[in-house]
Amino acid sequence: MAHYTGPKARINRRFCAKKDEQYVNIFESNGAVKATSRRPFAPGMARPRGRKSVYGQSLAEKQKIKYYYGISERQLRKLYAIATRQKGNTGDNLKVLCERRLDNVLRRAGVCRTRPQARQGVAHRHFVVNGQPTDVASFSVRPGDVITIHNDKLREMYKEIFASVGSNVTIPWLSVDPETLTITITSLPMADDFTLPVEIGLVVEFLSR
Repeated sequence: MAHYTGPKARINRRFCAKKDEQYVNIFESNGAVKATSRRPFAPGMARPRGRKSVYGQSLAEKQKIKYYYGISERQLRKLYAIATRQKGNTGDNLKVLCERRLDNVLRRAGVCRTRPQARQGVAHRHFVVNGQPTDVASFSVRPGDVITIHNDKLREMYKEIFASVGSNVTIPWLSVDPETLTITITSLPMADDFTLPVEIGLVVEFLSR
């Protein structure tokens, strides 16, 4: 699932959820977003009836996180294992670890339109972390890390994206220089910075089996 290539609109419709009276889309491509707004219910000839079992609910919540962040089952379980070893609430720790992924940071900063686009940019070494080019989208950022763009040509391309996506976005734990598109991690994200509506307790319960 780390490289999901299937129909994104179906995933959006299956897992569509509201937060602050707005639908939160798993995939942010134009077609997938329009599909959710037009038909905000699960795809298929017949709509689901009845209530899901606890197992079904837990599985659905886990799948949301995997699709949203573009991570595999193995990667999610690795993050869960790290979260259980950290102090504090395991669910909150898991949220923070997901938010600290490099591809997610680039999306939250507004340098990329979607997380898949950010992941592709990282894979092609468009971004430099602390002076070192990296192609690891799962790189976990820390306070004080500085992310820059590899060269001027790429910077101009990402400036156009930033102008339409991120210029009016403020993320408390990120600082973005609009001229150079330099991203500085000012602090660790909090669990409240996790924007996906998900019952994290069900996810923790599922992964703890």
